Amino acid sequence: MTRLSEAERLSLLCAPDRVLWAQDSVVLAGMDEVGRGPLAGPVVVCCAAMPPEPLISYVNDSKKVSRARREKLYPILTQIALGFATAWVFPEVIDEINILEATKRAFAEAFARMPIAVTDVLIDALTGLNIPARQHPIIHGDALSYSIACASIIAKVERDRYMQEQGALYPEYGFARNKGYGTAEHIAAIRKHGPCPIHRRSFIRSYV
Repeated sequence: MTRLSEAERLSLLCAPDRVLWAQDSVVLAGMDEVGRGPLAGPVVVCCAAMPPEPLISYVNDSKKVSRARREKLYPILTQIALGFATAWVFPEVIDEINILEATKRAFAEAFARMPIAVTDVLIDALTGLNIPARQHPIIHGDALSYSIACASIIAKVERDRYMQEQGALYPEYGFARNKGYGTAEHIAAIRKHGPCPIHRRSFIRSYV
């Protein structure tokens, strides 16, 4: 199979975005979350309205982009965005209302914080969100939509930076390395030290 050039890959990634960009009445944003699965830390959602030009090389699902490249892309994406906003929901709320409802709340809050009026949102998988815009969910959208991919990178960088800071406060849990996910090292630390203030109690019941 012939490998796609970066321009060809970006063109394919923009396919769902381009359909909406072409409509004069549409102001499009992509939305994505980071941090639904970890044992510690917040869930973070970004809403990002990206211009159709210029397309930024190496944008992709944040999980497929190296940390170093994500950090390089972050200031570029946030500078050229027509508007973007993030929302964070922290462990005490996740434990109170569950991770799905916490994620939905973060989506609604990120949209509400947008500095521009958005008519349509491309969303990674979730449906029925409390957002006053036309919603276009795409399964695995962060790998299939440019706008969603941009949002995923912004959310990922912001959350990872936060977890890096928490790693300095609670070094025994290895947050700088695991970002709160349930690695063997992290689980062993919970069993040894018990939870810290940023752990999701509803996620770690079997480890304490």
